[in-house]
Amino acid sequence: MSAAIESTPVAQVDKAAEPALSVGARLKTLRQARGLSIRGLAELSGVSHPNISLIERDNSSPSISVLKRLLEPLNVTLSSFFSDSDVLDRAVFYKADELVELADGTSLSYRQVGANLVNSSMMILHERYAPGADTGCELYAHEAEEGGVVVKGRLEMTVGEETRILETGDAYYFDSRLPHRMRNPFDEECVVVSAVSPPTF
Repeated sequence: MSAAIESTPVAQVDKAAEPALSVGARLKTLRQARGLSIRGLAELSGVSHPNISLIERDNSSPSISVLKRLLEPLNVTLSSFFSDSDVLDRAVFYKADELVELADGTSLSYRQVGANLVNSSMMILHERYAPGADTGCELYAHEAEEGGVVVKGRLEMTVGEETRILETGDAYYFDSRLPHRMRNPFDEECVVVSAVSPPTF
């Protein structure tokens, strides 16, 4: 969890025992730290005031594209939003349960290798799309390059004006400044291993 958006811990408190902040609580704390009202963030992000209110109260789960729109005016990447700034040294090897979840973890899972990517030049993700999963109706873009390989199932990917169905073993590599979207309209789960450089996602 990002210490930059958590309240200062009380001395002698075991941080491992502290409950993780929800997406809504993280967003609210970050917004308030920037001195923005909900309406102010709505104007900057283009996400409606009622929708932001629902997200901050954890009554609505934002899509990846909506969350990125909310974080952009706050100058925060999705990776840093979920990162643990207390982790200073990256490990070399990671167990499966040590990857950091950047999505809802149910219908859509983006599990990041490494808890803190500050000063990193690359981001690696293990992505899982349940049937019907979607990164959001809106295409999004960021300053990077990204590529990946479908290791299970099929994925519908839109990059710019082009939409393709990628099968198991197929791959992609593109300039992330092109608006893009991923979704799984099929009946089977899709799994992708991807990389983004630099980690601006």
